[in-house]
Amino acid sequence: MTSTENKPLAVVTGASSGIGRELAKRLAKNGFDLLVNAEDDRLDAAAAELRGYGAWVRAVRADLRTAEGVEKVYTAVTAIGRPVDVAALNAGVGQGGAFLDNDLADELDVIDLNITSTVRLAKRLLHDMAVRDEGKMLITSSVAATVPGSFQAVHNASRSFLQSFGEALQNELRDTGITITVLMPRPMETDFFRRAGMRGTKVGASSKDDPAGVAEQGFRALVKGDPRLVAGSLGTMAQGVAAAVLPDRVKAAVHRQMARPGPSSR
Repeated sequence: MTSTENKPLAVVTGASSGIGRELAKRLAKNGFDLLVNAEDDRLDAAAAELRGYGAWVRAVRADLRTAEGVEKVYTAVTAIGRPVDVAALNAGVGQGGAFLDNDLADELDVIDLNITSTVRLAKRLLHDMAVRDEGKMLITSSVAATVPGSFQAVHNASRSFLQSFGEALQNELRDTGITITVLMPRPMETDFFRRAGMRGTKVGASSKDDPAGVAEQGFRALVKGDPRLVAGSLGTMAQGVAAAVLPDRVKAAVHRQMARPGPSSR
């Protein structure tokens, strides 16, 4: 299938699994062509699935933890020769465990992927959107952004950065045709907790939201240009209310109980 000039183009990072793949599916089903990115070999299967919905799809395997990986994605975007109508900056990774016990390299990977790659790619794509005065961007944060993350200190802090970054951009761009949506899901049934070494924690073993449902909520918010969405089940809403009223020291103590490593966390 060849690219069709009359269809809108979307860029989705972290698209090989989880919420990124589900967001890409929503976009494909709603008439978007896609450039999808991830670093793992599941990306090819994701791209094939997306093509089954009638979308033209360019798959770009690149490690966004590096500046070279971000530039590889952006170069592929410009090579298509079409404006980006929607960008879902979703790539992210977590790291559980005590800060003093974790390898520094693993903690820096969280910062490089969750924070630095988002800033790099947003800078590139938003400049292009500004020239047209048109475009929509979704930044995936988390309800973890609102909670000091005992035993997930760097991860939660990175999500707080993304929330603040996205909401600041909303204000800067409020008089333009560009919208920024910050998506804040609660824990979902994805590969996140295995990769973060948190399967043996209370939060790792708890009931979680379906990423397909969260992606549907996120897609609707993106299309409408909503500034922020806490997405998921009714439990998400309760968690959001609690986070708004509890002192940070209490939230940190609760998070400690949920994220403290168990004997089978890794």
